[in-house]
Amino acid sequence: MEQIVDISSDGRHLSRDRGFLKVEADGAEVGRVPLDRIAAVILHGHGTTWTASLMVELARRGALTVLCGRNHAPVALLWPIEGHHAQGGRMQAQWAASRPAMKQAWKMIVQSKIMMQAAALRSVGEPDAPVSILARSVRSGDPANIEAQAARRYWPLMMGKDFRRDVGGGGANGLLNYGYTVLRAATARAVIGAGLHPTIGLHHRAQGNSFALADDLMEPFRPLVDLAARRIAREAGPDVTSEAKQALARIIAFDMEVDGVTTPVSGMLSRLALSLARSFESGRMELGLPKPPAPLRLMELGR
Repeated sequence: MEQIVDISSDGRHLSRDRGFLKVEADGAEVGRVPLDRIAAVILHGHGTTWTASLMVELARRGALTVLCGRNHAPVALLWPIEGHHAQGGRMQAQWAASRPAMKQAWKMIVQSKIMMQAAALRSVGEPDAPVSILARSVRSGDPANIEAQAARRYWPLMMGKDFRRDVGGGGANGLLNYGYTVLRAATARAVIGAGLHPTIGLHHRAQGNSFALADDLMEPFRPLVDLAARRIAREAGPDVTSEAKQALARIIAFDMEVDGVTTPVSGMLSRLALSLARSFESGRMELGLPKPPAPLRLMELGR
């Protein structure tokens, strides 16, 4: 099973030791993780140091390194130069994709996200109709910004009427920031592994965003983070503790289903990225989007 390694304590030193990532504090070993099991390393702690050989070995395995700010949102990512064996051809197909194809893909992603939001609301006993009814109104490229309309209805039901989603805000926002960081890292890894360029997005196209495509493809999975953050905030408080981080990091191992196949979120992201790569090559958008899990399954998130 792939792991997200979080380094949040100050003064840690990271190095490679015979196929392991070794963590030391004051010269003494405090932990180690097999390199082959690492999907991403997330760094928060002040004074953290690492060896170049460790970074090289992580990159060779396709694992990302994410640097986070005080609000638990990512500020930089290290990703490998070498990707999928068919990377050149797939990137050319990605660059050559038509705007109608990009818009059609974004429509499918927005619809999938809205249906996942509706399923998340059902799992916590909230009415889903105000959100799910909007899915049928999404058109190619989402020109009416139905995604934002759904969000305005969704957040008060999911997090409470006084909640405001704000990256720099307090309360559960820190939990959401960290959960989305985990999800973004896993998605970026899937994008690179599929031979696609993460900068070329379907919808997210802000200058300076090196992971626009990851931000696009992670959208249907965001409600999983929302559910976990909601549970943690209500049961243990909104602080981003080590226990909260562990619960949020487990999201990539949460099982989902598509086309009768059950696979963890990390595998589902790889499947989605690969389906997009093949769609660029064929010219037909056929995305492997997730099927919303049953309410009882969704209730397991955040434990």
